[in-house]
Amino acid sequence: MKTIIKAAAGLLMGAVFAAPVFADVKTKVALVPGGPHPYFAAWEKAGADAMKDFQLGAADYKVPAKWELAQQSQLLESLLTQGYNSFLIFPGDAVGTTSVAQELVDNGANVIATAGCLKDPSPALFCLGTDTGNSAYLGAKELIRAMGGKGRIAHFTGFLVDPNTQLRIDAVQKAADETNGAVKVVQVIADIDAPQPAEEKINAYLAANANNIDGIITTAWVPAVVAANSLRKIGDKRIKMVGIDHDEVVIKAIDDGFVDGTMLQNPYGQGYVGSYVLDKIRSGCKLKADAPWKSNALTTKFVDSGTVFADAKAAPTYVNAMVGITKDLKDKFDKDFLACP
Repeated sequence: MKTIIKAAAGLLMGAVFAAPVFADVKTKVALVPGGPHPYFAAWEKAGADAMKDFQLGAADYKVPAKWELAQQSQLLESLLTQGYNSFLIFPGDAVGTTSVAQELVDNGANVIATAGCLKDPSPALFCLGTDTGNSAYLGAKELIRAMGGKGRIAHFTGFLVDPNTQLRIDAVQKAADETNGAVKVVQVIADIDAPQPAEEKINAYLAANANNIDGIITTAWVPAVVAANSLRKIGDKRIKMVGIDHDEVVIKAIDDGFVDGTMLQNPYGQGYVGSYVLDKIRSGCKLKADAPWKSNALTTKFVDSGTVFADAKAAPTYVNAMVGITKDLKDKFDKDFLACP
């Protein structure tokens, strides 16, 4: 995991992006997920690179000890008292995080909901993240194609408190419904985006039902890793699988033919470009009144940080795809979303 992030970050550093004209050395960014999780590990390097490339006062990755809303809220309040004035926050709860985000804004900070959205109305400038519904839908379509357009799917996904999880469940079901009964989602197992529950529930399900399913889609990091390992142990490549993210286990399973592909997200770009935008806002830039926001089930101000399907052909060079979508994301903000003096 560290090797992958290091490689991606090395390609994405200052040689790719020039420093902004209006750099404000007083901008202090805190990148705060809802709790410990490998998806967010790329935020640490993204913040460090943003601090260097854009001359920020700070861009620090700060993680609550547990996935508890109260712990995240306490951490955010503490960071505010320490002088952080710009926040990239993955909401511990789409509604529950609003009050502490409002507290930050009331004290002069700027907030971007990142990798997951706050439910409108919210004090966040906007939401920057994967269009999780679209990503899950596209992944399900790729899985259905690999299955030959028919069969039975098991869906392994993340925490139900994660605002993205229900969007993903609905999107996979939508893709199945479009087959007019040829494909059925026969099982959804959620709340397993942690090693112990993922190992227990996925392995138990496959032990009892491997012969009764034709495809697996995973829409959270840990279930993707566990399911890829489980299929390797079974040794039967009949079951098709589409995963998510870029864990080394999943990439290797694609290369070895146990997984058909993975839906890449862009956590590095979220942290890097999100820090850049917060600095631009503090330096006098405004969000354009006619900015081309997208809408989702939670907010009317959403920006897609990018997603791409990597199959056996694309997986070995997936870092290049992450580089490309991060550069495109920064260019999109400069062109379409920011109005600067």
